[in-house]
Amino acid sequence: MDFSDVTNGILRYITIWEDKLKVLPVGTISQKRNEQNRSIKQILGHLIDSAANNHQRMIRLQYNEKLDFPDYQQDNDLWITLQDYQNAEWNTTIQLWKYYNLHMIQVINSVDQTKLDNSWLSFENTTVTLRQMIEGYLGHIELHLKEVQELIDGSE
Repeated sequence: MDFSDVTNGILRYITIWEDKLKVLPVGTISQKRNEQNRSIKQILGHLIDSAANNHQRMIRLQYNEKLDFPDYQQDNDLWITLQDYQNAEWNTTIQLWKYYNLHMIQVINSVDQTKLDNSWLSFENTTVTLRQMIEGYLGHIELHLKEVQELIDGSE
């Protein structure tokens, strides 16, 4: 199975957004809040956490047919708080997001095609296959970058 739409999409977002994020004013990245009361700094931090969680799932599902993972979806605001993305150095956060996602491209390109039906059970008791996780990864990035864009547009 070819996941080039996903990997090309990730690379496209990195290319577009890295420079765009770097020049945002401090007030815009730290004060504006979305519907979940997250700042742009926190939204980007959440995307790093999503990469970290999906990275682990994608790797482990290649050598385990079925897995249970600790819940992350209900805890993602706690992750954001515990890592204090709000006060983290902005350029470091941008670079971590960029390079983690460059690595995710490598992971997706190298995935064992015979393991795509391996699955895990979400906290909502939904079975999620490795294939579904990979196919959904880009959409998650798109969702949150759209939120960032809305906050940028609202601050002008």
